[in-house]
Amino acid sequence: MIKLFNEWDTSNVEVKEKALQPYIGLDPVLVPRSHGRYAYNRFWAVKANIVERLINRLMVPGHKGKKHFLTSSPKSGKKENMTNVVYRVFKIIEKKMNKNPVEVLVRAIENAAPREEITSIEYGGARYPQAVEVAPQRRVDITLKLMVQGSFQKSFNKKRKIDECLAEEIMLAYNMDNKSSAIAKKLELERQADASR
Repeated sequence: MIKLFNEWDTSNVEVKEKALQPYIGLDPVLVPRSHGRYAYNRFWAVKANIVERLINRLMVPGHKGKKHFLTSSPKSGKKENMTNVVYRVFKIIEKKMNKNPVEVLVRAIENAAPREEITSIEYGGARYPQAVEVAPQRRVDITLKLMVQGSFQKSFNKKRKIDECLAEEIMLAYNMDNKSSAIAKKLELERQADASR
């Protein structure tokens, strides 16, 4: 039986939300590294393991406000470093929750994935906000982005390490806690969409 990082079994982890099932890859792999096999078609990202997608997102978290995460050296495409970070995150989650960390990650993504967002439409020369449903693949992408940016926000220029912050972010999202950046942003997006119907 192939276990993730030779420690965690992913065969019994299942995605409960029907819409997200095809977009959260849980194929058994020893090391989540596809060497960019799916890079040339953006819709093929779903074929990569969800843990690998988290690692890839950690490498380029992007900017948020005036915090320039992109220019920070440990995140400059060093996949080995980020793989070690995710391994340590999973160890923390397993120690604190006594559960399979891959299952915790999948539940956290399901809980934090926004169902609606707003876009602006132009009508008669004026722009109006319009509520739209979010595509399932985009829901997963947005959630991973929010989790990673929220954890880097909590660890940037502080004494806390990214491992602790990301583990805390995933556990808070798993418990549907508003202290999670991803859950807070999801609720804000859905509130804005509700107001612009």
